[in-house]
Amino acid sequence: ILIFVLGMVTLEIERGIPKVSIPLPSTNKHCLFALRPHKNTIGDLMTMLKKEDPAIGVVTISTKGGVQMASSNSIEDLIEDDFKMTINNKQYYVKIPDRQDKKVDLEKLADIRLMVNQLYSVLNVPNYLVNREKEIEEQLIEITKELEPLEKARRELDMQAQRKTNLLAWGGLGYMSIQFGILARLTWWEYSWDIMEPVTYFVTYGTTMAAYAYYVLTKQEYILPEVSDRQHLLEVHQRAKKIGLDLDHYNKLKATVAQLESDLRRIRDPL
Repeated sequence: ILIFVLGMVTLEIERGIPKVSIPLPSTNKHCLFALRPHKNTIGDLMTMLKKEDPAIGVVTISTKGGVQMASSNSIEDLIEDDFKMTINNKQYYVKIPDRQDKKVDLEKLADIRLMVNQLYSVLNVPNYLVNREKEIEEQLIEITKELEPLEKARRELDMQAQRKTNLLAWGGLGYMSIQFGILARLTWWEYSWDIMEPVTYFVTYGTTMAAYAYYVLTKQEYILPEVSDRQHLLEVHQRAKKIGLDLDHYNKLKATVAQLESDLRRIRDPL
């Protein structure tokens, strides 16, 4: 049985904060709930009610036309118009007081928009962008001048490191060729395959151990392109340290140039 009650639940809005006075079934006394329009939801209000009075089993809220409102709706949506609240078997009609805060908010919003437009005109954004573009171009010129000798030194280091890396690669090929020749000589001329088979096994196993030792020391797989790149970087850093080239400073300058060029592109083509 649903009992309809008029005027038992009251809602007042003080300084934009809705305050709902609701009678609790267990005590039949009113309890005041303060809600935040944009933060709280209808589900939050239901949770507050059930937490305040364990005797409350069912709470539903519907529009004055009888359409149930979802618990995910905000309190701001709830106080747009009068609504009905059902607590257990009692239904209350809640009347929303006249709200003047909406008109005030719209007036404040119009004032803010006017102020923003005025600030935009005062700041003169196009002139600011032109000045900013000139400033970035000047910074790029200064950093480019500072980078020129560093770039030249870095290119020389890269060439020297590449020569050293290539020399080591050819040296490895030469070592493998000599090893192949020695094993072939011992197998077909000096001894026989029966004697050399265990030797080749241990040579192969030793090579595997060397590859695993490389992984243990460097935490990288023994993949030839990666080994070559690592050796190249080691040579660059070692030679840079000898000639006093600060690679960290060089990398920071390169990053600054990239950032300035990106800013310049955004200014010239915002879209």
